[in-house]
Amino acid sequence: MATNQAAAGKVAIVTGGGSGIGKAAALALLGAGWRVAVAGRRADVLHQVAEQAPGQALAVPTDITDPASVEALFAATVKAFGRVDLLFNNAGIGLPAAPLEDMAVADWKRVVDTNLNGMFYGIQNAFRTMKAQQPMGGRIINNGSISAYAPRPHSIAYTATKHAVSGLTKSASLDGRRYNIAVGQIDIGNAMTDLAARMAKGVPQANGEIAVEPLMDAKIVGDSILYMANLPLEANVLFHTVMATKMPFVGRG
Repeated sequence: MATNQAAAGKVAIVTGGGSGIGKAAALALLGAGWRVAVAGRRADVLHQVAEQAPGQALAVPTDITDPASVEALFAATVKAFGRVDLLFNNAGIGLPAAPLEDMAVADWKRVVDTNLNGMFYGIQNAFRTMKAQQPMGGRIINNGSISAYAPRPHSIAYTATKHAVSGLTKSASLDGRRYNIAVGQIDIGNAMTDLAARMAKGVPQANGEIAVEPLMDAKIVGDSILYMANLPLEANVLFHTVMATKMPFVGRG
């Protein structure tokens, strides 16, 4: 892979890096010369990504809902690469659309544990690592969602946790100033991944209709992450929205 002088020696952690948005981000970073620890639950897909950049990528099976597992991820990355300059806090889940009154409490807790608690564990360990390293500092990019601004029908668990992610981003951005840690968020609309493939078949709209929605290449999101990651720490993209141009968002429903 071609390297970028500005990224030489820089180290990233990408959670949920074995597929979808995480994989696109990991490949974009690797292609620009970053060293990347690719984290997620499925070791097989993590190794498939890491094998595309031998010696430059590290596959680290991780359960982001387990604080000890997240701590081990950061320890493994520092052991392999010496530091952490970027966390792309990407891993998250949703549920099939269903009326909120029918939702199982266990499903609610599973989404909260992944999308909110897991993201906090990543931020916490990034702070601990970045404030202790020399030179001090780094960048955290949280994966939010357009759903935090304009939710879809029957998505209360996902939407609530993505609202909470925006709170994590703002609070961590404030707390990170003293440690030279820049914290921002990317909100993504309809990138072509396995999870979003249903959009091409038609999904419920706010007015009750079923409509096919446009999609964009996930590589575009990877390029957006790379842009945010390569900024000098004196600058930060606090909120960045990248979306399929013709998807229903502005004026949704």
